[in-house]
Amino acid sequence: MYDEVDEELSQMYEEDERAVKVLDSSTFRKPIKHLRVRKALQVPPGMSVADVVQLMNEKRLGCVLVTENEKLTGIFTERDVLKKVVGKLDMAKATVKDAMTPNPESFQQDDSIAFVLNAMHVGGYRHVPIVDEKKRPVAVISIKDIVAFILDNFPEDVLNLPPKPMRKTEQREGA
Repeated sequence: MYDEVDEELSQMYEEDERAVKVLDSSTFRKPIKHLRVRKALQVPPGMSVADVVQLMNEKRLGCVLVTENEKLTGIFTERDVLKKVVGKLDMAKATVKDAMTPNPESFQQDDSIAFVLNAMHVGGYRHVPIVDEKKRPVAVISIKDIVAFILDNFPEDVLNLPPKPMRKTEQREGA
């Protein structure tokens, strides 16, 4: 008798654990402080582009934040290297101020994930700075951080996929 009750309870708990997760608007209304982000690497505006690019390569970063007097003044990204530096500037002589995106759109830790994600989509940004109330950099959010957040919410749905996708052929065999 007790074994039957224990088995029934066990099945109920397992069903609760397998409850369908939904990625809905409430998930994205959470503040961005729920994301796993990395601390922003900060550089001064007078640093050479060559040194900044070398630093980005060493640290495997897609961007750095440019600061003066501890305040955000710009962002320098891989795109800036491609669009503003390659074939246009002497990397050894140019400073990061010459190639950065000045006064980038920035966000605070209590802004919602949806708000930041929308701004990234509309602006075409892959990286956005997070600042405190005094405009001092706190972190950088990247598209990879958003993807990681989604994976954290649905690990079994994404990480348990077969190594190769299952595809149907549109043609009949022998056709």
